[in-house]
Amino acid sequence: MTKQVIEHDTNNSHKLEMYGGIWGALLPLVLLISLLIWLSVEDRGGTKPFWAAGWLAIVFGLFLAKSKKNYSESIMRGIGDKNGIVIVTAWLLAGVFGKLMVAGGLVNGLFWFGIETGTQGALFALVAFVSAMLFSLGTGSSTGTTISLVPVLYPAGVFLGADPAILAAAILAGAAFGDNLAPVSDTTIVSAYTQGATMQEVVKSRFPLAMTAAIIAAVVILITGGGGEVKPLLEIQDKLDAGGLLMLISFAVVVVSALSGRHIVESLIYGNVSAMLLGMINGNINLQQIFSIPVEKGGSTGIIEDGIQGVVGAIIFALLILAITQVLIESGVMNKMLNWATKTVAKTVRQAELAIIGITILISTPISANAPAELLVGPSLVKPLGEKFNLAPARRANLMDCAVCTLFFMLPWHICVVAWYGALVSAAQANNIVAPSISAAFLNPYSWALLVVIIFSAVTGWNRKYANEVK
Repeated sequence: MTKQVIEHDTNNSHKLEMYGGIWGALLPLVLLISLLIWLSVEDRGGTKPFWAAGWLAIVFGLFLAKSKKNYSESIMRGIGDKNGIVIVTAWLLAGVFGKLMVAGGLVNGLFWFGIETGTQGALFALVAFVSAMLFSLGTGSSTGTTISLVPVLYPAGVFLGADPAILAAAILAGAAFGDNLAPVSDTTIVSAYTQGATMQEVVKSRFPLAMTAAIIAAVVILITGGGGEVKPLLEIQDKLDAGGLLMLISFAVVVVSALSGRHIVESLIYGNVSAMLLGMINGNINLQQIFSIPVEKGGSTGIIEDGIQGVVGAIIFALLILAITQVLIESGVMNKMLNWATKTVAKTVRQAELAIIGITILISTPISANAPAELLVGPSLVKPLGEKFNLAPARRANLMDCAVCTLFFMLPWHICVVAWYGALVSAAQANNIVAPSISAAFLNPYSWALLVVIIFSAVTGWNRKYANEVK
């Protein structure tokens, strides 16, 4: 995302009192998580079914608040969070972008590429993982990566014999990689600046950790990513159109624009415009498909409306999550957790690093965005604890950032997972294929590998640097 995330107020001036104190403040979150787990276990998960869970949690919380006015204002501050608005805006543009790419024939072009080159099954799942890695590395947005790539890579991979669940998890894994390593990622920026490290130090020292995890994930995807059914050529021969690959230029436009330092929203607008033009050039899109007055009342006005409609579910649920997160912050739940953490300070450098990893994961679990979690633990816990054991600023930043990119990319109430699943459901419906359960996020091979790698690093001391070793 952008550097504006650093402006987040870690010492929030708004105070929200709840009946039952901290435990009362936790009850709305407990209700939300319980309902999400219940819906997921009953195979009724999805962004729209999750709306009710978020709504009930917010309503329930009101009756636990001592000041209904303060509670209501807290909810509004959460919904109006500036970083959340950036994500929502990007979703609106990326939703249309995905529809344009499909309408422009990119999926059909990938069919042709897969049939002609034999890039099918597990190999295509690996290609999807690498594509998501590169896209997220260039944009720094895990959410933008999933909602931009899923509509294209998921249906193509399913038709080319990739295992649907592993394919979906591979795209999510690639998105997590960029969020973990990209110098323009909000988590990278926050982890570096809260620890007083330079971006160069952080990226250079984090690269071995991230790449080791990526290699492990790639091997897992190659082993498990196949087994699906490749559609016989006769069934899709009418869809074999190499011209659809022209739409890949639009991907290049977005990535190059983001790499040049332009905002993700600006980059996605350029991608949308170029996709419209390229779709017209290859003959798959005309102006009436993009926008027109429907013949019948209530009908779709075209691709733009359909694209926005496809991300509405994820947007509404994300806003509900942001509201509940704000209640956690303003009621003092997060501060209490941090105070408890500082009282359990480890006695050795190994224990200190493991404590940083564990507490960061714990703090990030109930929060829908991982950069705010870093902002909470970075200055108040990670920095003083790391300094006590003379850990280098970049090392402290890496422990925190790697930890916040593990379980965060598996839990169904986190924004990126919500966006990823919303895009999966939309892509599946558009192409008449089945979407895996949201529990497929727990198959994310990169995040599991990163968890193993960072724990191994803390236990063995690999990649550990001390402040007096840094020039």
